[in-house]
Amino acid sequence: MAKYSEQFKLMLVREYQKGKLGYDLLAEKYKMTSSSPIKRWVKLYEKFGMDGLMRKKEKQTYSVQFKLDVLSFMKRTGSSETETALHFGLTNPPLIASWKKAFHDGGVEGLNKLKGRPPMSDKAKNTKNTESKEMTYEQKLERENELLRLEVEYLKKLRAFQMDPEGYLEKHKQRYHSNSKKPSS
Repeated sequence: MAKYSEQFKLMLVREYQKGKLGYDLLAEKYKMTSSSPIKRWVKLYEKFGMDGLMRKKEKQTYSVQFKLDVLSFMKRTGSSETETALHFGLTNPPLIASWKKAFHDGGVEGLNKLKGRPPMSDKAKNTKNTESKEMTYEQKLERENELLRLEVEYLKKLRAFQMDPEGYLEKHKQRYHSNSKKPSS
């Protein structure tokens, strides 16, 4: 996937907002394979301003529960990834697609995996695999218990939603609004 500069994104958003060219013609003009990124940039710019187009310097991590809430909301409402991201204040809608794939491939545990290689501590650099990194039996059981607790909690919420969607959404409406990072007016 090509990385585009903030200036390029802003230029396309402004050109789109002038109204002379639509998404597809802009994509064609700038030799982009798809107009989807332009649509996403326009929506992000309208919701977050220039911050929506900026690349994040440090990666933000999200809890498994938050990811489950996002995926559950998307499934319940039929919202697109972009609409869901805007609802939750996320500026990177493709992130939701990766959560969806991780959940599909590995369930709740798939959402808990960290990407990339973990940084080596000074001690680990010095010893370089002299110690075994395997978890003890007790640690494995504790991890399994935590994952099962998360899964049960998710299933309870899903069941509550299926029984009374309107009541559930009304009850949890406040929570979703507090999770989203809306710009203050």
